[in-house]
Amino acid sequence: MPPGAVTGLAAEARIIRRTGWRAVAAGGDAARTAAAIAGLIAEGASGLISFGIGGGLDPALASGSLVLPLAVQDEAGTRLPVDCAWHDAVAAALAQAGIAATSGDVLGAEEIVATPENKRSLHTGGAVIADLESHLVARAAAAAGIPFLVLRAVADPAGHGVPPAARMGLDAEGRAALGPVLRSLLRQPAQLPALLRIAGETRAALRALRRAAPALGRTAGVSKMTRTSRY
Repeated sequence: MPPGAVTGLAAEARIIRRTGWRAVAAGGDAARTAAAIAGLIAEGASGLISFGIGGGLDPALASGSLVLPLAVQDEAGTRLPVDCAWHDAVAAALAQAGIAATSGDVLGAEEIVATPENKRSLHTGGAVIADLESHLVARAAAAAGIPFLVLRAVADPAGHGVPPAARMGLDAEGRAALGPVLRSLLRQPAQLPALLRIAGETRAALRALRRAAPALGRTAGVSKMTRTSRY
């Protein structure tokens, strides 16, 4: 089986499926994400990748910036390196396609990092982007003895917060929970400009992922050959 991809959004999963890889969208929920990862491993995935958008922590990264991390950090301070041969193969494929990616760490967070102040605080630990899945992927892959990788694109940059309506969650298939979003807007209509802004930032991040996915797809065979190599 080719590598399996774990995403939060259904849109992210659709992008990576175009490479022929199996992908599951868990909606940003930790329990669903863990179950999705376990299913991919049980199916015989040759490796795991955490793929999708994230919140920028490094002020130097704009919306749409790609991050190909060397390691995943969690909020307890544990740092798990990705598979180095797979990482280097993806980096080379992206470079050949003329696509830039930074290699700073990703922070696997327990919840959305919603304010610029929180982003600044977390960036001091060395991570440049945060998401809700990467730490779960890293732990499961390490336990199963299979390689893992992360490829993320910045949606909301470090200087921008995430309005309450954008934190209302996703359904089990990774689609926006429209009911809670609309109710949040009715309660706080002043957040509409910020919500529209983050929608545009998300589109920029998804465009970057669509551009990078073909290069990533060409590295599927590397995950089958490298099961112990780590940075």
